[in-house]
Amino acid sequence: MQPVNRKVFDAGRLWHGFVIGFVVLVLGLPIAATVLYAFASSWGATILPDGLTLKWFARLLSDARFLEAMGRSFFICLCTLAFSTLLVLPMVFAIFYYFPKLKDWMEIIIILPFAVPPVVSSVGLLQLYAGDPFPLVGTPWILIGTYFTITVPFMYRALANGLDGINLKDLIDAAHLLGANTFTAFIRCILPNLNRALLASLFISFSFLMGEFVFANILVGTRYETLQIYLYTKRMTSGHLNAGIVATYFFLTLILTWLAMYLSRPRKVKRVEDEE
Repeated sequence: MQPVNRKVFDAGRLWHGFVIGFVVLVLGLPIAATVLYAFASSWGATILPDGLTLKWFARLLSDARFLEAMGRSFFICLCTLAFSTLLVLPMVFAIFYYFPKLKDWMEIIIILPFAVPPVVSSVGLLQLYAGDPFPLVGTPWILIGTYFTITVPFMYRALANGLDGINLKDLIDAAHLLGANTFTAFIRCILPNLNRALLASLFISFSFLMGEFVFANILVGTRYETLQIYLYTKRMTSGHLNAGIVATYFFLTLILTWLAMYLSRPRKVKRVEDEE
C-alpha cells in the first residue's frame, strides 16, 4: 500500500470542515438573529441590540389568543400525524412485504400532492366542502384531511428508506418459524427497527405543518385561528413580538426533537456475569 500523504489529508479535512462550518453558519445565523431580536429591548443601527428583555415573551404568554392559536396548531398537527401513522405505516409494510411490485408506482404517487400548487387545490377544496353534504370549510377537520396528503410523501419516503435497510423477508420468516404471526412479527421485530425513521418522518412533517400557511389561511382563516394565522394578523405590530412567536415555536420544536432523540436512543443492556 502506498503511504497516505498527510498534507493532502490535512488539507482535505480542513476544506471539509470549512464547508460544514459555512453551511452551519448560513443555516444558523438567521435563526440566531431572530431569537436575539426576540430578546432585544430595541435594536437600531448597531450590530448588537441595545439591551435584552423578556417582556415580549411575557406579553405573548399572557395573551390568551396566542395560547389558543398554539393549542389549535398542536391539535391539528398531532391529529394529522396520528392519523397518518395509523394509515401510512401499515400501508408501507404491506407494499414492501406483500406487494413489492407496487413500489415503483408508489414513488410516482407520493409526489402527486406536490404537483398541484396549494392555492389551486385550496380552491378545489372550497368548491367541494363549502356547503352540503360536507360543510367542512372553516373547521379543523378539513385541515387534518388536507395535511394528511402533505405528510404522506414525507412519511412514506422515510419509512421506505428504513425498510430498505433491513432484511424484511428474513425477519418475518424467522418470526414465523418461532411461532409468531405476521402482526406480532411486525410489532416486535420490524417496528423497533423503524423507530428512528418513523420519528424522523414525524418531526419533519410536524415542522412543515406548523409552518404551513396557505391551506390554513384559505380553508379556515380566522374562523379557526392557528399559529400561522395569528402571526399573519400580528404582522403590522411590533417586529419583536413576531420574532418572539417564531422563537417560541423554535424552542418548542427543539425541545420535542431532543425528547424524541432521547427516547429513541439505543439502551445499554447490562450483562450480569456469574462469578465462580
